[in-house]
Amino acid sequence: MDIYLKYFLIGLAIAMPVGAITVEMTKQGLKNGFIHGWAVGIGGMTVDILLILALYFGFASVLALPYVQTPLWIVGAGFLAYLGCDSIKNADKDITPADEKTQKSFFSTYRNGLLVAVSPGNLVFWVSVFGAVLTQSYSSSHSGSFAIAAFGVMSGILIHDLGLLSIVSVTRKVMSRQMIRWVSVIAGIMLLGFSLYFVYEFVNGLIELF
Repeated sequence: MDIYLKYFLIGLAIAMPVGAITVEMTKQGLKNGFIHGWAVGIGGMTVDILLILALYFGFASVLALPYVQTPLWIVGAGFLAYLGCDSIKNADKDITPADEKTQKSFFSTYRNGLLVAVSPGNLVFWVSVFGAVLTQSYSSSHSGSFAIAAFGVMSGILIHDLGLLSIVSVTRKVMSRQMIRWVSVIAGIMLLGFSLYFVYEFVNGLIELF
């Protein structure tokens, strides 16, 4: 129970700072409602679960290699730049009033969550935070510690996402179309900012490699 609570709080803490996933979730939640904001969160958690499985089956050392992490910065930058430009360009499109049913597909927003979550930052987190737990999980006395820790982190992220989207859903009911449009523009600018940061990290990674 102590392991679960510890990693639940870690999951909650890492989800709280405003990041690319939070920005995209909020934008989709305002434009198309709770379910579409949640689709972004599910996309991000899908990547997290795949990383957990990769670590469990022994890929931690591979994921920690600079030659693996560095190219992912530019890949992530490309995805975020695409989503940022799309958010600004289509800021006035796909806005569904709170009392109407959205026509936007669930899969399209889920895909956005996947694209945003492809980040070396995710790799660094899972490799560093779960490094010690992964080692312990192979001993008979701590055989379930890795699974408990992973479940704890994912629970923390889940609670954060549900709480955020509940607030967004209530806020959406009192926001005008123009206000939501500007939120989409601001979200696009923030995603482009994250993209530039990824490019910066990519350049730094290349400098360190060569």
